[in-house]
Amino acid sequence: MTAELVRGQNHSLTESRLEIRISTGDPVVVGAALGGADGRVSGAGQVVRPGSPRVPGVEVPAGVATVQRLSLELDVLPDSVHRVHVLLALPAGGRGPVRFGATAAPFLALSGSGGEDIASFTVTELDAETALVALEVYRRQGAWRVRAVGQGYAGGLAELFRDLGVERASELAACVEEQAAEGASVLSASQPSARHAGSGGRHTGQTAGASVDWSADHPGPEATASAASGGTGQAVTEPETPSTAGPVDYRHPRRRAAEPPQPAPTAPAAEPGTPPQPVAGDAAGWTMEERLYNQVWGMFEDLARSTAAYRSAVGFAESRLEQELDRVLSDPATRVGPVADAAREEARAKHSRLVEQARAVLDRDLAQLTAEAEVVEHALPPALARWDSPVWHGYQAPLETPMALRLGDLHLPERRGLRIPMLVRLPLERGLWVDCGRATGSGTDMADPAELRRLAMDCAVAHAARLLAVHPVGEYSVHVIDPAGSAGAALAPLLEHGVLAQPPAAGAQGVSAVLAGLTRRVDLVQMAVRSGAADALPPDLDTAEQLLIVNDFPHGFDDRAVTQLRYLADEGPSVGVHLMMVADREDSRGFGPVLDPLWRSLLRITPVPDDHLADPWVRHAWTYEPSLAPAGSDVVGRVLWQVGQARRAYGL
Repeated sequence: MTAELVRGQNHSLTESRLEIRISTGDPVVVGAALGGADGRVSGAGQVVRPGSPRVPGVEVPAGVATVQRLSLELDVLPDSVHRVHVLLALPAGGRGPVRFGATAAPFLALSGSGGEDIASFTVTELDAETALVALEVYRRQGAWRVRAVGQGYAGGLAELFRDLGVERASELAACVEEQAAEGASVLSASQPSARHAGSGGRHTGQTAGASVDWSADHPGPEATASAASGGTGQAVTEPETPSTAGPVDYRHPRRRAAEPPQPAPTAPAAEPGTPPQPVAGDAAGWTMEERLYNQVWGMFEDLARSTAAYRSAVGFAESRLEQELDRVLSDPATRVGPVADAAREEARAKHSRLVEQARAVLDRDLAQLTAEAEVVEHALPPALARWDSPVWHGYQAPLETPMALRLGDLHLPERRGLRIPMLVRLPLERGLWVDCGRATGSGTDMADPAELRRLAMDCAVAHAARLLAVHPVGEYSVHVIDPAGSAGAALAPLLEHGVLAQPPAAGAQGVSAVLAGLTRRVDLVQMAVRSGAADALPPDLDTAEQLLIVNDFPHGFDDRAVTQLRYLADEGPSVGVHLMMVADREDSRGFGPVLDPLWRSLLRITPVPDDHLADPWVRHAWTYEPSLAPAGSDVVGRVLWQVGQARRAYGL
């Protein structure tokens, strides 16, 4: 399980070969400073930077980008090195933001040689800082640990180096900035995608699901478009544009630990000059389900990268147009007259060519991803399929719990028709907050609060039905708290087919009884796990996974009930108790800061399309659409009928 660190927290490391992935909203310089036992850096030779990106045990990126990787081999480091400070800095003179507070919060994920994420850290609460020490990997009593630092410096690299004890810090900072400018490169289609990056690319398997940070605090589309000028104030020359890159490749990297026992299907050979034919399940993995899961995440990352490359190219074209027009206006000899008109026309023509070239590359990649999405969609198992998929017509209760669940679809404005399934790993590591408040970013204007509440509860029931359907019989139980009894219509499918563990709890006494029972279960299972005495659990304790749906929050909840909900949200997932809140954030503000930890611990989803989610790589604003049954379809009712029949056959 990935440790999500907060500032100042540390985590032990058991592997010596590590990789740190850095994702930022705008291009940054990545470096590392090697410190002694006292944490001080002895000199410029102990600073690994773009101009000198490799020393024994450490390798940093040689350029500037929004997604980068830093490699560590702790066993190779000299005995004198006790600390490795991971540094980030905004390049001087670029088109990007002049401070970290104006861009997306940097996200760092540390993984081992097997590809599984060990720890992650999102650096928040930054403002005027232009350089920061993000992480610190340090040696303590012969063992290595990682600490989330997040220390920013408004004075930039010079102030950072001085704080680390580096002599001639200003000269070294200027040198680093110059070297970074020489090797500056923004995210472009020429970078390998996650699915054909080999050992240097993003790992498949559990890493993909564990590391995704569905953030509600995205910077918005205007902030995620990466700067592409690639210069420091000099005349900008035409860079390598995305058109030089090859199309999206469907060949996926193999597992690092071992080969799958059955080889994944491969695409048939394509004619020269034509894109390869997509094949469902051609990602790495031990089972078809795992390969499909990894393939979906590969598609998600490819779409994020291709769109980032396009936005970056458009940003460069606009910057170049502005600079050339400014150059014409600044020279009195070319400010007016036929020469000025010709110069402006030529600048606009160059801008149009660059944008058209970037759009052609994007359209090529989007066409391939659309074809792959169509092939993959038809091959997905029930847990990952849409409700209108034919796979539900032949539904039977499964014998094993799936590895992931579909919560909805995601798309970007560049191609709204290309939807990527939004998958989360099972068991759920975070609860869900189905927000019945007004959607703020999707353009959906639904003023009727009652209609939004109804849709939110329908969304919650659809998710609960899928969770019941994809778990083996008797291994998943659903409880409902409906204090005022206002969700009767939405809960009808669950009640009609007898799949609830008990009738919906109403009134203050009902709320108290359900919360007390689930809190007791969490306490007992935690004690049993810690003491290794699972056989000592009471015989009446339901050891199945539990889902609690809470409707109409905070009406009918007192401070004690809110504290119990917070406890279930924090401690429940580790012992099989999960929370699904159906509530309006604005209505819940009366609890003040007491409710904030609960809100932050849950994954917010909406019953209507909304663009509140951000990916962990380039922080695009993704529009989320919930996974609902088609209008007029009774597929959810049919599936719940089969679930109820199976439960009764087992005497449940």
